[in-house]
Formats: sequence, structure tokens, C-alpha cells
Amino acid sequence: VQLQASGGGLVQAGGSLRLSCAASGRIFSSYDMGWFRQAPGKEREFVTAIRSGSITYYSDSVKGRFTISRDNAKNTVYLQMNSLKPEDTAVYYCAGRIHGSSPLNRDSYQYWGQGTLVTVSS
Repeated sequence: VQLQASGGGLVQAGGSLRLSCAASGRIFSSYDMGWFRQAPGKEREFVTAIRSGSITYYSDSVKGRFTISRDNAKNTVYLQMNSLKPEDTAVYYCAGRIHGSSPLNRDSYQYWGQGTLVTVSS
């Protein structure tokens, strides 16, 4: 499985961006998909995830501002980011897995995209 993330860029605080992650493979609908981010000098952290059955999870820092969704017909998962803050600045990675326990656990994901940079200016 290959994942291709896109949609990053420079935005002012309070603005919005939508990230996309396109996946190869014919069983995308069976994958749990997640978004993680890594700011300079920090560890990669969980942002949000959506199970194959469309149950969603969010970190406290983005809850109410970010929305994850998936389009299984297009093999794509999206991350709509609203009310962006400077502390949201990071490289955002999409990730996929066949199965696992907690979707918050980055080590449970088998597949990773290349990352897309989001920069939020104050």
C-alpha cells in the first residue's frame, strides 16, 4: 500500500486547510486511517483517526477544529483543518493499518505517507 499526502501550505492563524491522502490498493475500505504530525524538535504525535467502520478519534488539541473523513470510492482520506493556530505548524503524515487496538498508537500503523508541511503564521 502506498499513501500520498497533499494539501499542505502556508496559512494565517484562524484560516483553514484541507489535507488529502490518496491510497493505492483495492481494500482501502478495510483500513483504519490516521493523521499524525511532527513539529520541529518534537515527537510525532497522534492527531486523528478513522476506523474502517468510520468511527473517529481526535486528540484533545484538535477536537472541534479538525474533521477527518474518508471516501472509499476514491481511496482517499481527508483532514479538514479549521481555526488553525500557530501551534498546529508541523509536517502532517497520513498512516494506514489493516487492524489493531488503539488507533492512537502510531506504532500500530503499517503504512505511512511522505508527509505534507502545514505552516500557520501568527
